[in-house]
Amino acid sequence: MKILVTGGTGYIGSHTVVELQQQGYEVVIIDNLCNSFEWVVDNIGKISGIRPGFERIDLCDKPALTDFFARHSDIGAVIHFAALKAVGESTEKPLYYYHNNLVSLMNLLELMTNNDVKHLVFSSSCTVYGQPLELPVTENTPVQESYCPYGTTKIVSENIIKDVCKISDLKAVALRYFNPIGAHESALIGELPLGVPNNLVPYITQTAVGKREVLSIYGNNYNTPDGTCIRDYIHVVDAAKAHITAIKHMISGVSKEKFEVFNIGTGNGNSVLEIVNTFMKVSGVNLEYRITGRRPGDVEKVWADTSKANRDLGWKAEKTLEDMLLSAWNWEQHTAILNHE
Repeated sequence: MKILVTGGTGYIGSHTVVELQQQGYEVVIIDNLCNSFEWVVDNIGKISGIRPGFERIDLCDKPALTDFFARHSDIGAVIHFAALKAVGESTEKPLYYYHNNLVSLMNLLELMTNNDVKHLVFSSSCTVYGQPLELPVTENTPVQESYCPYGTTKIVSENIIKDVCKISDLKAVALRYFNPIGAHESALIGELPLGVPNNLVPYITQTAVGKREVLSIYGNNYNTPDGTCIRDYIHVVDAAKAHITAIKHMISGVSKEKFEVFNIGTGNGNSVLEIVNTFMKVSGVNLEYRITGRRPGDVEKVWADTSKANRDLGWKAEKTLEDMLLSAWNWEQHTAILNHE
């Protein structure tokens, strides 16, 4: 089967392409490279032994996307990663985020239905839960009004997909990731943010390698054991594998509904300080950090109940927190050597 992966040169997308190819799928990537680099395609090829197909297309460019589907009539499923994802930037540029994330999805869905492509895995997020009243969160935890336009685009996107499933042959799975971190064991692909990182782990590794002077920790007065925010961190390779199980789940015909959602996490919560201390232990690097004020919009604590994905998809996170952080550190050192950052 040929799989279209949108945003396939990005962080989770590139790791998913590797896993797909290693399981025998043919992959073609669409990406506009606004937050990634074309050399990632070459590095995917180095890992898997197969350079995936790649076309530089913006999904908001409907004529270009129409032409792509006309030339690739044998696509069996789509994994849709392509979206802008910086929480802070989305607050500053809401229209930019709504246009990019929603118009691209609507174009994609229209062309999928017009070309009889019936299976979609959508890259969603635990941001749809906001600050839940009860933990851990299940797929039945109420979706809350988002703190930011980025989160709102995920909520609206899920609703759009659900509505299309009702009136077409489309089957879809939305994977609500918690916090993917780490990198491939080869250190050839990993998280490579442009500019100052918005996420904790690349900020940690960039500080450790000397690219940043000091790590900022936003608030230590939350209602948590050490006062810092708690998240469910999952290895990016474990998250990538969930997409393959989701495709197999739909194609096998065992889907209980035409639109399904699954939490993708470890089921464990770790605080910011726990992450910092574990990183220092596995890397041997003593990090300079300072406590600053809270960051607007940060959720205090959230972690997943993954029992539905474990049961229905047959998927389970396998890698430890130490695995995640050591792989992130190996990747950071590798990118520093190659001057890819």
